Amino acid sequence: MSVPTVDVHAHVLLPEVEAMVEGSPGLADAKALDARRNGPAAMAISGAMVRDRVPQLTDVAVRLAAMDAQGVDVQLVSPSPSHYHYWADEETAEKLYRLANEVTAAHCSAAPDRLHGLGLAPLQHPQLAVAALDHALEQGLRGVEISSHAPGRELSDPAYELLWSRAEETGALVFLHPFGCTLDERLDRWYLSNTVGQPVENAIALSHLIFSGVLDRHPGLKLIAAHGGGYLPTHIGRSDHAWATRTDAAAGCAHPPSSYLRRLYFDSLVHDPHVLRELVRVAGAERVLLGSDFPFDMGAEDPVGALRAARLPDADFHAVRGGNASALLSLE
Repeated sequence: MSVPTVDVHAHVLLPEVEAMVEGSPGLADAKALDARRNGPAAMAISGAMVRDRVPQLTDVAVRLAAMDAQGVDVQLVSPSPSHYHYWADEETAEKLYRLANEVTAAHCSAAPDRLHGLGLAPLQHPQLAVAALDHALEQGLRGVEISSHAPGRELSDPAYELLWSRAEETGALVFLHPFGCTLDERLDRWYLSNTVGQPVENAIALSHLIFSGVLDRHPGLKLIAAHGGGYLPTHIGRSDHAWATRTDAAAGCAHPPSSYLRRLYFDSLVHDPHVLRELVRVAGAERVLLGSDFPFDMGAEDPVGALRAARLPDADFHAVRGGNASALLSLE
């Protein structure tokens, strides 16, 4: 226990952002799309769940008490993905990322030894992404959180090359956390929009980064994938097979896709100790970080217990518990 226990997947709610965008053109359509993708049952339950957790999401004292109960020393706090608002026009998007960065930084500044933050970058306007990252860093944040895609753009889009370059140059963290799923109404029952949609979106986004050569061009990029990278790490053999047998699959990246998993970081939130062991095997113990999705219901109430259930070797357990994240965040 010589290093702190660090949770890299924890969220903050930003009512100021929602107040700012209220009534903006495009918001109603975005909410309607979200409702169609999730279905009425999921929307009702999720709304009540979030309302019940507002204190943990906004009150630093409540957050710290919950962290103490979990045995978590440090959180890397990112805005709730509901704040992405990738529908926003350029002027609104700039105001949004500035406000989100500033409010997140203020939240973390109330306990700077225990809370570190991430800002937002508007992927729908790639020309703003670098400025958003720089603004986040200026506020003392550690990087930015992004979704798995923006309307009409995948993460392999050349328009994001400047963002990857700047993140690599500054050593900033990029936290990949999907919001929504392009499978739309196919997942509108039984909360499939989350249980299936989130792992699908993670796998698609990471595959774009790998197969397009982004990770070849930016080997120093510090990207953390939420939800253990979704389906990709446990099914990476299929990607390797395609890369080895098809010229179209091999056209963009220089090495077998599985090799790039050891250039990425993954949180431990996979809800299955066997899957977590496999993630550690394919990515390496040094590339897996403790994550809880605090404080949402699809998270882990006892993230250290969930990690312990994987029965990793002692050195790997402590690396994932906090050693890797302490190094990544340069914690004393």
